[in-house]
This record gives sequence, structure tokens and C-alpha cells, in this order.
Amino acid sequence: MSTTTMNIRMDTEVKKEAQALFSELGLDMTTAINIFLRQSIRERALPFALRLDPPVPNAKTLAAMKEGDKILGSGKSRFENAEEMFSELGI
Repeated sequence: MSTTTMNIRMDTEVKKEAQALFSELGLDMTTAINIFLRQSIRERALPFALRLDPPVPNAKTLAAMKEGDKILGSGKSRFENAEEMFSELGI
């Protein structure tokens, strides 16, 4: 197998943190980058999902989170018992 050299620019802190992580995994930077490139070729895609923002909870989830905070603050649920709660959930 012939090899070639590749030069890339990156933030100094990113390089330092990546080297520390890869070292903990028993890898050097070259091996880690080669793993990334080979996996990209194998999958014919980036081997992870790209997102612009973390997933945003929908209105129903936000309402449930708000209700959970209210319950934690007051110690009182809108349900009288677990059966009532499961019934509303359709379980």
C-alpha cells in the first residue's frame, strides 16, 4: 500500500483535545483520521448525522416538561393515582 501526506488546518485546542481522546482510545491522530475516512468511504456518507441545531421539543413535549416542573415544585400531580394517569396515557 502506498501512502501520501495530507496537511490540514485546525484549531489548536481541537487538535489537543482530539489527541488526548484518541490517546485514551489507544489511537494516534493519523489512525483516527484514517478510520474516519475509511468509514466514510464504506458508508458512502459521513459516518454520523449532521444537524443544524439539536432537536427542538414539540408543543406537547414542552407542555409535559412544564407540567413536570410544576409537579416538582408543588409536589402535587393533576392525577389522583397511577391508574388515572395510565388511563389518560392509553396504557
